[in-house]
Amino acid sequence: MFALQKANLQVWRGLMLDSSGALQQDVILACSRAEARASLISQSFIPIRIKRDISPGRKCWHLRQKIEVLRQLSTLLQAGIALDDGCRLIAQQHPLPGWRALLNQIAGHISTGKAFSDTLALWPTLFPPLFIALLRTGELTGKLELCCHRLAEQQERQYQLQIKIRKALRYPLFTLGVTLLVSAAMLGFVLPEFASIYQSFNTPLPSLTRAFIALSHALIQYSVPVVAAIALCFPFFTHLRKQMAWQMREQRWLLSLPFTGALLRGQKLSQIHTTLALTQQAGISLLQGLETAGLAMTHPWWRAALTRVQKKLLSGDPLSQAIAQETAFSPLCVQLIRTGEESGTLDNMLARLGQWHTEQTQDRADTLAAALEPAMMSLMGGIVGTLTIALYLPVFRLGEAISMG
Repeated sequence: MFALQKANLQVWRGLMLDSSGALQQDVILACSRAEARASLISQSFIPIRIKRDISPGRKCWHLRQKIEVLRQLSTLLQAGIALDDGCRLIAQQHPLPGWRALLNQIAGHISTGKAFSDTLALWPTLFPPLFIALLRTGELTGKLELCCHRLAEQQERQYQLQIKIRKALRYPLFTLGVTLLVSAAMLGFVLPEFASIYQSFNTPLPSLTRAFIALSHALIQYSVPVVAAIALCFPFFTHLRKQMAWQMREQRWLLSLPFTGALLRGQKLSQIHTTLALTQQAGISLLQGLETAGLAMTHPWWRAALTRVQKKLLSGDPLSQAIAQETAFSPLCVQLIRTGEESGTLDNMLARLGQWHTEQTQDRADTLAAALEPAMMSLMGGIVGTLTIALYLPVFRLGEAISMG
């Protein structure tokens, strides 16, 4: 079968014949007309005409949409509705045409006898390995509705945590950017006008004003070369960030930072422990759970750490001993996991660790936002205030000279 890429997904409107020869019309999600035709043929349809409809857009496949679909599907399954009928019901009420096409296509595959997890595996860029592993376990245990509900809750918690971390880091960066823009505007446009006026003064300028005038001249003189250098270095830096060695070095540097490092580590550990707890509760083996958690990690540094833990487990080490040798995990992780292994409650301990890291990271994000807000306001006020004083100080000096004369 073929795998569909998220960036190139298109909605196609197809006219086809079913197995009984009846004419039908439906929408298909595919990257090209050939893939749309192959999808219809795999569902025992005979394509007659396929026409491109619209592009779904990136917002169509946001995590919030997946969480909502999982919750609705869990509710319908608990009500006794068949899986394929549930997908079609959700498709009828979904506001986004991309999801309507996807859900109808999933229902078509399920109607032909294909498993739900295997159907979702056709879209690996839309449904990560955690989705596939848990839903496959739900199919094997007959508790698909429960797995959908737990998966939706886990994704919702991780999404809310990610949003809180972004908000905590976005405000200081935005404030710093505004401060730099205002300062550059004052140095590049306002201060030169004042400097031309100050040239008519017969009194010497204060050292602070002279320093800022020199900085303004340098900014105007070298602005074009600096902007050109940044523009030339940007593609190189973008290419460099794609290199594995650079990504590993960058992640270690971010984790060593005093504030952002704790937030980043807490968010990743919360995701790892929550995923492991979810897979353990679903009956998935620890090795497979580690593999799923590693595939869910977006950064190679964390994937490499989980891969090393897997290798230690294969060599016979317990989980607590395997993670004790990794700097990514805290001593609390080692202690609670060892307790869970000795008492036979590893899934509960993993769930507690995930909840603890989530709560700690949320508290750190709130504390960081509360602490950085006055600090960034003070920084902005200090820079702008110093520039203002440098601008008007010669005027005050001139007034004093005139009054003394």
